[in-house]
Amino acid sequence: MASEKTDPDQLTKVWASENITGLVKGLNIIEAFSTERKPLTIASAARATNISRASARRCLLTLLHMGYVVQVGSAFHPTPRLLRLGDAYYENASLPQLAQMHLVNARDRLRESVSLAVLDDYEVVFVARAEAEKIVSTVAQLGRRLMGYCSATGRVLLADLSDEELNVYLGTLEPKALTRHTITDKAKLREVIVQARADRLAIADEELEEGMVSMAVPVTDVAGHTVAAMSVSASRARISAERMKSELAPVLREYADALSRNL
Repeated sequence: MASEKTDPDQLTKVWASENITGLVKGLNIIEAFSTERKPLTIASAARATNISRASARRCLLTLLHMGYVVQVGSAFHPTPRLLRLGDAYYENASLPQLAQMHLVNARDRLRESVSLAVLDDYEVVFVARAEAEKIVSTVAQLGRRLMGYCSATGRVLLADLSDEELNVYLGTLEPKALTRHTITDKAKLREVIVQARADRLAIADEELEEGMVSMAVPVTDVAGHTVAAMSVSASRARISAERMKSELAPVLREYADALSRNL
């Protein structure tokens, strides 16, 4: 298959044709690199964003001109420069900034890693974190995305959905077992999410990763809506789910509530 490369003059023409519609399409293609989790060709970018091949080509060439992607044959690969777009959020957003002190204080008291995450398109995105010295998992690393149904953090965030929204989510969900403990039955998932709503707390015991237990509580705004989840994760060899709930939950709630008062 012939490569669809172009010359510098064509890149300049693409760069010169600015319009809002083009910006929207370009942003959709940037997001497609995350959702597709692989390099994009013009054809696959068009399919992923539901735009024409011509529009996808213009957008990818603009990103190439700006240094956000490189082209290898017919495929476009994201470059580290794309991380600057995320930095704009992590460095300036008030929620991660406000949360960091609380996460550090919670970590120091619990002696375990503590994270903050938000919900984006039913997925968990970690936006702030305080690492403990004994790092035993990289699941909750900054910027990482996780499916919501199988994590304590996700269940706390999903618990804030209305019953109708939860029905839509579960109706389209195709749960997969990440470990032998992962709950994949939709009726059971509904049960644990609704329970998380009632308890304002959720625990995932080796469902996301063998040997790891995690617990999350909500961070709320002035209206009482859950805007984020604060979580702690630890090795199952050090602490059981039962002990985590009885011993660590009060401390985690203390700092989640303190952050909530800042919002």
